[in-house]
Amino acid sequence: MSTCPNFTHLLVLPHLKVQNANAISSPLTHGFPSITAFLGLMWALERKTRVASLNLEFCAVGVVCHDHQEQTTDGGFVKSFRLTRNPVGKDGSTAAIVEEGRIHLDLSLVLAVHAEAWDQAAQQRDLRTMVELLQSMRIAGGTLQPVAQAPASRHRPWLADFTGGSDDQAKEFRKLCARLLPGATLVARDDLIDQRLQALQAVTPNATRLDAWLSLSRINWHFDANGKGGKAAWQHDRADLGWVVPIPVGYAALGNLHEAGRVANARDASTPFRFVESLYSMGEWLGPHRLRAPRDLLWYADSRPDNDLYRCRNDYQLATTP
Repeated sequence: MSTCPNFTHLLVLPHLKVQNANAISSPLTHGFPSITAFLGLMWALERKTRVASLNLEFCAVGVVCHDHQEQTTDGGFVKSFRLTRNPVGKDGSTAAIVEEGRIHLDLSLVLAVHAEAWDQAAQQRDLRTMVELLQSMRIAGGTLQPVAQAPASRHRPWLADFTGGSDDQAKEFRKLCARLLPGATLVARDDLIDQRLQALQAVTPNATRLDAWLSLSRINWHFDANGKGGKAAWQHDRADLGWVVPIPVGYAALGNLHEAGRVANARDASTPFRFVESLYSMGEWLGPHRLRAPRDLLWYADSRPDNDLYRCRNDYQLATTP
C-alpha cells in the first residue's frame, strides 16, 4: 500500500466559484466531479508553473465543497438534467442531444507542494503567479469565475508551512481546517465495502464485492418486528453510516498498452494509449474539523501499470475510541 507523498507546504485556494462543472463523474455515478478531475487539474497547473520557471512539485490535492447546485429539474420524484438546445443541422433537422450533467460549485482546493529553499518573498511571488495561471484553466470541465480585485480575507489564497516539527504541523493543520469551515470534504471509505461484504456473506455466501458496493450505494429498508421499545417498525441501514456515497477512484486497463500514434483519433499521438474502465469505491463527506492530519484530506495518484491499475488514494482512517 502506497502512502501520501512528502510535501513542505499546503497551498489553499479558497472559495473558487465554478460554473457548469461536470456532474457525471462516471458511467454509474453523478452529483460531484470525480476526484480524478482535480488530480488532472493539479498536474496541468504544475506543467504551467514549470513553463513559468517555478521550481515546484505538486504531490496531492484535497477538495472542500462549500456549496453546490446541480442543474436538474426541480419538480416531481424523477429528476433530469437541464440540457442545452443545440442548433438545427444544415438540412433544418433537429440535431442529436448528447446528455450532459452540469453543476455549479463553491469549493476550496488544497494542493500539497514540495519546494526547496522557498523564502517568504518567493512564496508570495509564486503564489500570485499560480493564481493567475489558474484563472485561465477549467476545473472539472467548468468555468472558473473571475476573482474580485480586493477579495475578502477568507477568499484570498494562502500557504500553510509544514516544514516544522510534528506539533507545529498539527497546529497548522487545525488552523487550516478551521478556515475551511463551513464545508465538507470527500474522504475514502474502502473499509465500508469489506464490512458490508462480510455482513452480506453471513446471509448469502456467494455475495461479491460488487454486491457490497451496490448495497452501500442505496438506502436499504427492512421490517424489524422487535424494534425499539419492542415495537415493530421499518428501519434503514443509514443510521450509523454518515454521508456515504459511491465514487469513482480511477481506472483499470482493459487491454495492453499501445504504442504512441498506433490508435487512431487519440487525443495525444505522442503518448502511449490504453483502453480503460472506471474503478469504484465508497467515499464519505466530512466536515474538515473532523480530520486529524493532512493525510485524511489529501488524494494522490497510485499508478501501477504492471497491475493494470491507475487509481487515486486517500489515507483517511476512521478514529477508534480507546
